[in-house]
This record gives sequence, C-alpha cells and structure tokens, in this order.
Amino acid sequence: MADHASAALTLDRVRLGAGGPLTRLRIADGRVTHVVAEAETGGRAVAADGERVLDLDGRVLLPGLWDAHVHMAEWASARHRLDLAGTASARAVADLVRERGGAAPDGTVLFGYGFRDGLWPDAPHKRLLDAVLPDRPVALVSADLHAAWLNSACLALVGRGDHPTGLVRETECHEVLSALPKAPAAVVDGWIADACAAAAARGVTGVIDFQFGDTVADWERRSAAFRPALRVSAAIYPSRLDAAVRRGLRTGDEVGAPGGLVRVGPLKLFTDGSLNTRTALCRDPYPGLEGTDGSHGIEETPPHELVRLMRRAAAHGVEPAVHAIGDHANTLALDAFEAVRCRGRIEHAQLLSPEDLPRFARLGVTAGVQPRHATDDRDVADRHWAGRTGRAFAYADLLAAGARLEFGSDAPVSPLDPWLAIASAVSRTDDERPAWHPEQRLSVEDALVAAARGRRLIRVGDPADLVVVDVDPSRAGPDALRAMPVHATMTDGRWTHGPY
Repeated sequence: MADHASAALTLDRVRLGAGGPLTRLRIADGRVTHVVAEAETGGRAVAADGERVLDLDGRVLLPGLWDAHVHMAEWASARHRLDLAGTASARAVADLVRERGGAAPDGTVLFGYGFRDGLWPDAPHKRLLDAVLPDRPVALVSADLHAAWLNSACLALVGRGDHPTGLVRETECHEVLSALPKAPAAVVDGWIADACAAAAARGVTGVIDFQFGDTVADWERRSAAFRPALRVSAAIYPSRLDAAVRRGLRTGDEVGAPGGLVRVGPLKLFTDGSLNTRTALCRDPYPGLEGTDGSHGIEETPPHELVRLMRRAAAHGVEPAVHAIGDHANTLALDAFEAVRCRGRIEHAQLLSPEDLPRFARLGVTAGVQPRHATDDRDVADRHWAGRTGRAFAYADLLAAGARLEFGSDAPVSPLDPWLAIASAVSRTDDERPAWHPEQRLSVEDALVAAARGRRLIRVGDPADLVVVDVDPSRAGPDALRAMPVHATMTDGRWTHGPY
C-alpha cells in the first residue's frame, strides 16, 4: 500500500461523522490541517503541487477506532488454534480434540481456545482428554483466559503430573501456560503483523495491548522489524514495574522505532478473576457455592498491596489499569484510586454497586468495557448473578453518571472488531432474543465515541487517524453495524487499509 504521509492529501466530498455534512478535509504531516464544509468550498478541490485529491463520493469519515483492551499475542495465536467456541459440553470438546489431534506431529502441543464451561452439564477433566488423545500434550484455554484444561501428557510436561483434574484457574493457569513451549518469537511477530492488518481492515487505528509478559520489550522488538498498522499502547505488569521505573518509562512515552506508533501503556493490576470461572469477587455468594471457600469469588491482590503498587506507579508517571469484574472488586478498585488520588482505568467494570457509579467520574477513572461480553455472557450472568443483572454491564448508567467509557474486545475473548462492540452496545443482543436489559443500551453516537477513545469530532490539529465507511452508522441497524463495510483506514496520515 502506498505511503503518502509526507505529501499533503485532500479528501473531498466526504461526509463528516455519522449523519454529518459533506466536507473537504486536508491532511499534512500526519495531522488534520483544514476542515471545510462543502457549502464553503466553492466547487471541487483542485490539487496543488505535490498534493493528492481523493473524491470520496459522500462516504462517511469517522475518527479512527481503538480497541482499548486486547491481548495481541494471544489473539494472533488464537487465530491459529483449535476453535472451541460454541461447544456445549466437555464431551463435545473431547470429540473435537479426537478429530483434530492428529493434525500435527506427535510431541507438539495441541492448543485450543475458546471454551466456556459456565453452562456445561459436565465438568472438564483430564480423563476426558486422556481417553481421546493420551500421548500428545493438549492445552485448551478458556474464552476468558482465566482457565486452562490439560490432559495428563501436558500436565507432565509442565511438572504437574499429580494435578487431580487438569483444570487450572487464575494464577495457576497463567503459570502453566507460561511454562508451555511457545512458537518462536519471529513466528508470533508475523502472526501479530497479520492480525494488525486485519484490525486495520475493520477501521482500527490503535490498541492497548495487555498481553502478559514484557509487552513493552516485545513491541520495541517488533517496531524495529516492521511498522505496525496500528498505534500500540503496551501495558506493564507488576513484575516489570521496577525495571520500567529504572528506565524512567512513563505512560505515553514513545518507545521502539521512531515514529510514535508504540508507546508505554498502563500498569495492569488484578483485583479478582472472571464471571465464567466464578472467580469474580462479589458481595453475594455464587449459587451452589454458598458456605465454601471461594463462594464469593477470589481476591487476587489484597487492598493494601493494590494501593502500594498503584502509589508507586503513579509516583513515577505510570497510570494504573485495574482489572475488576465483581461488584466487590470494583468497590475495592475505586477505593484504591481514591486513596492514591491518581487517574487511571478500571478494566471490565462488569458488575457495579449503584453507589459506585458516580465515583468513576468523580475520581477521573475511565471504564474500559467490552460490550460483546454483555451479550456473550448474558446466560452465565443470569445463572450466577441472578437478581443482580440490572447493574451488570451498566453502560448507560455509567454514561449517565458522567463516566468516560472506552470500548475494547479483550481479544481473543471476543474478536478484535470494534463494529461488533458497537452493535452489542446499541442492541444488547447478538441473536434472535430481545435486548438483554435494554435500559442499558447506548445510542450509536455514544457507542462510536466510546470506540474512538472519546473522540467525538474530527478537528484541525487532530492526528490523522481516520476511518472511511460506506454506510452511515446513524442509519444502520445492528446487523448492518456488525457487517460495516470499511472503505479505508488511515493511521498517522498513512493508509493502512483500502484502495489508495
């Protein structure tokens, strides 16, 4: 694709925003330099020396879209793994493993991704996998990335041959997956380059990458090998915080190859687990677990340690991003922000107490939410959060309380496609059923703003991060939003997708 970032570019006859007027817009040096309504232009644009003029024939121009929560290496790898989405039981997964288990050489790990066991009639167990593939290591990762299901051969490979069930959750899950053989870095980086291009084809101009590991160093390496099709904000995990402080890294700092596309992101911290694994920390017990250890979920980071880590990060210019799903976890996260008095993010914010809603705006905390989770998890929520779902995925209530929303996918938990998130936020359903808690639906305009990290308009001086679509979103129903035809995408004044 041609690189026209150094030359001036005029986009003529483009409709500015959903339902907006026909406009002429000029771009130079990666920035928007002129925005003029067609009524003021006095005819078609004429190219000056060294300038290109593109007639966009009334297509709609929007601020570039972001995915504010991805696990990029996991997403890129999941596109090459056994797809377990939609499996209705542990037995059905075992049948898939039987069918696909011989597709690679013996001794290599068969990776699968995407199972959701929260509604299954049977439980995942190593015996089921051993019965269909006893000799080849099998590692299956849940859709929410908080659990993994291994057979005996794989458990032996990671030194856990005595594990009773083969189903590992939360910290143990992350330890086990980290110990498994990985594809070479060059292979994964190639997958990621492809995944970035695929995201650009859906209008994405930036991501916050919460991939586990040394994400900053990984993106420094990648940016030296190829120019990403997206802006990347690379998260820091607590094990890397001291090293980041020693380097003087602050959230927003440019790292890697020159050009400003890769920057330091937030510090990722955890208060609890997830809904599907029944480990989200809640005030009320999970049905069927009453009176047992973990009946309310789990506390990943004690409050005093959460405050300590956030305070250290904030003192060195690193903004915290705190994973909180259950209502008690969100209260603890907001309490920590109030104690530290720093800005930052809460990731997921899935179940909220009513008294916590106004605290997001008052404390300057962004709610990083994933609208596809609301529709994907509605049945699990109805079972395990029965009687509380009116305050689950409460996006309209958060907006009404003044909170800033930013949309993400949590890819690979849901696909890296912002139009799926927009459609779910607008419709609150992804199938033939009526909207789930329709009072929490958002308007198309508010959903687009949340998908663009708060950009509502395109103004002079803005970075030239733009997306051109063939259908006006303000006139599109949920199905049309999901399938939105993206004509072209531009990041930093360069076309990253489209015919130009």
